[in-house]
Amino acid sequence: MLTEDEKKRYTRQMMMEGWGEATQERLAVSKVFIAGAGGLGSPVSIYLTAAGIGNMVICDFDAPELSNLNRQILHDHTRIGTNKAVSAKMTLERLNPNVRVTAVTDKIVEDNVDALVKDADIILDCMDNFPTRYILNDCAIRKHIPLVYGSIWGIEGRLSFIQSPETPCLKCIFEEAPPKEVFPVLGATPGVIGSLQALEAIKYLTGIGRPFKNKLLVWEGETTQFKTFTLHKNPSCPSCGGR
Repeated sequence: MLTEDEKKRYTRQMMMEGWGEATQERLAVSKVFIAGAGGLGSPVSIYLTAAGIGNMVICDFDAPELSNLNRQILHDHTRIGTNKAVSAKMTLERLNPNVRVTAVTDKIVEDNVDALVKDADIILDCMDNFPTRYILNDCAIRKHIPLVYGSIWGIEGRLSFIQSPETPCLKCIFEEAPPKEVFPVLGATPGVIGSLQALEAIKYLTGIGRPFKNKLLVWEGETTQFKTFTLHKNPSCPSCGGR
């Protein structure tokens, strides 16, 4: 049951057709796993917290540096050297005390990913490297839960809602990881893609709207264009086997 304060807090979204208190209560018992508390993880976690997702696990083993602060809006200069997941928990619990935030300071690897994700309803991929993305992808396949992929570079970004076996998995879309590099990024770029990732998660958890399945969204910030590409399964995919 929602408290009177919660009814006031979420009143504008509960005005949407098909939402109401029942849908808001569904969000309150949902659990999301956010991999990464950096550029993408910041808007993702902020908007999911504001929407009233009841249980949030945010995982990051790193600590913010000064060069992160143009985009990682969960943190500020007073948090330099503090673990990002711990810093995120501090920010998010101030934003909405009705949300339970669990900070996980472990690095995501093959041996621990299933235990870290545990009983989450959905995974938000907010990472900056493909080896970890592939680990999350395989976990999502094993647990039969969706993964919302987002990535950025400079002033462009990409997005897809992955739910194997209904859709191609991440390994179907990107067969090989690109070379690891320090890449440029404008802070507003993860703001755009991260907000869309949060929206995809909310649509899935509420059942309102249609998740962005079997498609890849490419946003070109220089021209403010959104392009959509149809995706297909790879029959010989080493992760999902084209199932």
